[in-house]
Amino acid sequence: MNEEIEKLNKRIEEESKFIEEVRNEISKVIVGQKYLIDRLLLGLLANGHILLEGVPGLAKTLAVSTLADIIDADFQRIQFTPDLLPADLIGTLVYNQSESSFFTKKGPIFANIILADEINRAPAKVQSALLEAMQERQVTISENSFKLPEPFMVLATQNPIEQQGTYPLPEAQVDRFLMKVIVNYPKKEEERDIIRLHGHFDPPTANKVVTKENINRARQVIRDIYVDDKIDTYILDLVFATRNPAHYGLDDIDELISYGASPRASLNLRVCGQAQAFLNHRGYVTPEDIRTIAMDVLRHRVIVTYEAEAEEITSEEIIRRILGAVEVP
Repeated sequence: MNEEIEKLNKRIEEESKFIEEVRNEISKVIVGQKYLIDRLLLGLLANGHILLEGVPGLAKTLAVSTLADIIDADFQRIQFTPDLLPADLIGTLVYNQSESSFFTKKGPIFANIILADEINRAPAKVQSALLEAMQERQVTISENSFKLPEPFMVLATQNPIEQQGTYPLPEAQVDRFLMKVIVNYPKKEEERDIIRLHGHFDPPTANKVVTKENINRARQVIRDIYVDDKIDTYILDLVFATRNPAHYGLDDIDELISYGASPRASLNLRVCGQAQAFLNHRGYVTPEDIRTIAMDVLRHRVIVTYEAEAEEITSEEIIRRILGAVEVP
């Protein structure tokens, strides 16, 4: 077994070399925000979608568009507004008068990387259309279904400080996101570098260093990264502790959780753990890999009760208690 893991380590080390190139190119444009960049790479490698939450001006859009530039991928930014229609997103049938027939005009969803800006400003019909694209990797226009390109990734943003005129995302749709990432303000020194770097007329740009084929290949390789039975048990313990905390000695938070994490959380923790190992050029998953990504995978899947909201206890605080209570292998 050790010999096999050693071979796998060497293979992963070789296959993951492009990660440093990607990070170097992003750092030419984005100052700091290492946490955001790592999570974007993690979502891309794990073949999942990411919900980004943060106040305006934190380089969320710039980070996403820069990532698309670096991997030579088709990028579309869709500004979600209350008057947006499903057809504006997925496309529609258009009548050709000269030929007396209809043809399909595909919408902006047919790209590799989609930035759904201010996703909670769009009505339920538009969110439902996006839901099919995220889950099924296809869209339906009239009676025909169309496969979306690979890689396909939705990066949705929402603003936590303006809730007027928004449509809260239903739990079923939020659960489709691999991770929910909270984007924070940069440090003072980082912001100093930002104003120096971007405070002129010729902002820096990133070069293309990887192809879509590189990403698709990396996604296949990641599934081969070794996950020990103890790691699988640890993942299950974390998820089951959100459903039955009393069983793990967490009686004090039993009344604070309305709904625990779904089985999709277990699957996502595992693949994100493998992707995290890949980012670290390693062929096996450690407990620390799981702990590193647990908050982002679980924070939007643990629904707190009214009692918890009244006491201003968030899902993040509950997850921290779970991570502190569940035994690490």
